[in-house]
Amino acid sequence: MTTEEKGTNEGVKAPEGVMQRILNQIEVLGNKLPQPVTLFAILIAIVLVLSFIFGNIGISAEHPSPEVEEPIVAVNLLTADNIQMILTSMVEVFASFPPLGLVLVVMLGIGVAERSGLIAIALRVFVAKVPKKLITFSIVIAGMVSSVAADAGYVVLIPLGAAIFKGMGRHPLAGLAAAFAGVSGGFGANFLPTGLDPMIAAFTQSAATIMDASYTVNPLSNYYLMAASVPLIGLAGTWVTEKIIVPRLGSYEGEDDETYSNTFSRQEKRGLLWAGISVIVILGLIAAAVIPANGVLRDADGGMNPFYNSIVPLMFILFFVSGLVFGLVAKTIKGDKDVANMTAEAMGTMGGYIVLAFVAAHLVQFFIWSNLGSIMAISGAAGLQNIGFTGIPLLVAFILVSSFINLIIGSASAKWAILAPIFVPMLMLMGYSPETTQAAYRIGDSYSNILTPLLPYFPLVIVFAQKYVKNIGIGTIISVMLPYAIAFMIVRIPMFIAWILLNIPLGIEGPIYYP
Repeated sequence: MTTEEKGTNEGVKAPEGVMQRILNQIEVLGNKLPQPVTLFAILIAIVLVLSFIFGNIGISAEHPSPEVEEPIVAVNLLTADNIQMILTSMVEVFASFPPLGLVLVVMLGIGVAERSGLIAIALRVFVAKVPKKLITFSIVIAGMVSSVAADAGYVVLIPLGAAIFKGMGRHPLAGLAAAFAGVSGGFGANFLPTGLDPMIAAFTQSAATIMDASYTVNPLSNYYLMAASVPLIGLAGTWVTEKIIVPRLGSYEGEDDETYSNTFSRQEKRGLLWAGISVIVILGLIAAAVIPANGVLRDADGGMNPFYNSIVPLMFILFFVSGLVFGLVAKTIKGDKDVANMTAEAMGTMGGYIVLAFVAAHLVQFFIWSNLGSIMAISGAAGLQNIGFTGIPLLVAFILVSSFINLIIGSASAKWAILAPIFVPMLMLMGYSPETTQAAYRIGDSYSNILTPLLPYFPLVIVFAQKYVKNIGIGTIISVMLPYAIAFMIVRIPMFIAWILLNIPLGIEGPIYYP
């Protein structure tokens, strides 16, 4: 955005070119949509009306799992009983919206780290030490790796990406986009195992037993492919950022409430040193609680679920303690009143997000209650099944259908619970392993994340962007993220095809073919 456009909803003044003209049109059309809160409210009304129509018609779909005999039927949410359910569950739906608690808890810690000055100093050091040519690549890679910490990457890395770019004198939305692309568009690709691996594998194994009762799926059966995808996605994300997004956004001359320089006071250096020591101590304590099989953050059989479920509180502790230590040493925190004010100010900045979360939570829940999302997914899968594709063309078509369904159903496990019983047995009959079908699904369930307002964290991204561009529209976000989605699709699908043709194992106990 140029200075004149900051604080407006007008389009970006981009250099002319085919791609830029297309993105300009997408942005203009998208920004003609109502503001996000209003848009979600309108979508809620549409879902309610559709549930009334399809519920009365009796639209249904057979559940793909043979274990479920009852069909999935469209539910009319406007009956007396369901209206009662909507009203009596309103508070619970809002309070239990998955991103809400995560965002607010982590932001309490980030509020102290940010307002004490720790994050600003750390960013200045990062910008000063890391070669500029590697910063964008590092942000995209960090976004993918952040999935180890569940969804915390949305809360932590996306605003940091924007702050880093701003500190370099570049447009902060470009840094935000690079981080968002890595966190969400590169979803599933990682050097490290995550909680997603065993969750997805469990559904795959259940679907595989339809054909082979003794079949087992290793949670790391896609690890090699997903790990090898990381640098490729990193390079694609870097290219899009530097060649398309940065030129498109132009220079940023908004109000600068942060000062970045390459000089540091003695107190700042000491504060950063002790904050770093506190981080090392906390990480050491976490390691001591996780690495031993009988550690505090391991369950009775040595599993890692307690650790995975504790990541958000651990992130809060890490940011809070390091920010507190920095503030006390650097003299930016003089007492408990300062800490209380910092956390209160951090929550104050989340007011807009809380409003967005309220309507977004109900939109997602109404989709679930009405069964419209599930019926659309099953119908789309059945249509693909009837086309008559086989082999690799079917796998590619399945990836594309998965990415489309991803626009209307945000949960990776919910989509796979519906699709796995259809496609895993079907492709086993064609000679492809369940692990191959699972890998195809994971690719499709990634790059379109950054395009759908139904993504639970999409409202949060808008709030982060509004810090730099007031009243930014959904069209601007989508137009900025679309090149990443296209680029990630272009690099990931051919890589997957090559992997199959070369018959490279997908991961640990991850064969391509099913004998």
